[in-house]
Amino acid sequence: MRKLLLLVLSVPLLAQDTLSLRDAVNLALRQNKTVAASGAAVRASAAGIDVARAGWLPKLNYEQSFTRSNNPVFVFSSLLTQHQFGLEDFNIGPLNRPNALNNFQSVLSVDQPLYDAGQTHNALKSAGLSARMSEEEQRQVRMQTIAGVVKAYYGAVLASESLQAAEQAVSTAEADLHRAQTVRAAGMSTDVDVLSIRVHLAAVTEQRIQRAADLDVAKSALNDALGLPLDTRHTLSTPLHALNLPEMDLASLERDATQTRPEVRTSQLAEDLARTQVNSARSALLPTVGFHAAFETDAQQFVNQGGTNWLASIGLKWNLFNGNGDKARIAESKQFLERAHADAQRVDSAVQLQVRQAWANLQAAQQRIEVAKAAVAEADESLRITQNRYEAGMSNVTDLLRNETAVLESRTRYLAAVHDQRVAAAMLDLAAGRLSPESEVLN
Repeated sequence: MRKLLLLVLSVPLLAQDTLSLRDAVNLALRQNKTVAASGAAVRASAAGIDVARAGWLPKLNYEQSFTRSNNPVFVFSSLLTQHQFGLEDFNIGPLNRPNALNNFQSVLSVDQPLYDAGQTHNALKSAGLSARMSEEEQRQVRMQTIAGVVKAYYGAVLASESLQAAEQAVSTAEADLHRAQTVRAAGMSTDVDVLSIRVHLAAVTEQRIQRAADLDVAKSALNDALGLPLDTRHTLSTPLHALNLPEMDLASLERDATQTRPEVRTSQLAEDLARTQVNSARSALLPTVGFHAAFETDAQQFVNQGGTNWLASIGLKWNLFNGNGDKARIAESKQFLERAHADAQRVDSAVQLQVRQAWANLQAAQQRIEVAKAAVAEADESLRITQNRYEAGMSNVTDLLRNETAVLESRTRYLAAVHDQRVAAAMLDLAAGRLSPESEVLN
């Protein structure tokens, strides 16, 4: 019984898997439903290439039909195709008023395009471009998923660190309350000091409660980014430490972005696709040539062998006029091409702007880390001195509470600066088009 109890109690502990940031990214790429959907889109686009390629292959069809009629033309022609026509069928009476006749017809036909004015070529090229666009969109989804995991992961770590800072502030306030009560008992202060610290203790306790709630929400948000049930428990092992980043050149980052970003490549492929659509619209003005062959059997009873016939033909079809619809489609496709060209130029500018924004955010976060780090050290030392002076009766409670508040705020700002630096580094890799499961920013 005791062993069973220990096993039951150990289950929650075993469920809390240690999860690093890189592990979280790899898990999300396997579990996230958006990534799975993008993979399905890629496979669908690949199948679309085979669909377009089928335009060059022959079409083989089988048809079976049954017809019964006393229509003179039908009876006359059916007797011929059944190879059952005789001299008696030339009589005027049977010709004008024949008896009803059955015809079971089986037809095996084949159609092979010989020249389709480039329609299949354009369709195949369009399908290939669409497939490549789907691949770039999948790469974009994967990069955005990684960025989302980074934000959610460090959001959860920041919430945990903020909770610890709030708990430390509560512990400090409780120690100050004990100190104030000791000083009051020694006759060196009044009840006002004790009440003031109690008010401060209540305030930091409220902050601790709120940050505990924030941590629960942040953990759920991380599980959502990972594609896991929201109540899944993890032990996050990647600490909230500042990154030591190498020197990076803004111009090279912008150049990389305009060459490798999925959005840029997608816009370029969209322009090529629009150009192909123009060629496809123009091909509708050209003639097409096709080969058709058919083999058929006709019989009055399905189980009996009847007449067999075949035909073969080569035909040309040329659309000479269809109400100017083809010209309108050409004009329409040209406008789509112009829009795609403008979109490609707009994407280039937007991508460079995103790189500059991410670069500025990273530089600002790194500078904030240095300032906040110094502020934490100064606030801790100031609080230590103030506490000693208060115990000696050389400082008042207002100075004590002000320094405690300064310590909590400086630690919170430092944690926020480190969080922003880690996230900004990932966002810069995202903006440059190089964020991947192997990126250094995930270390």
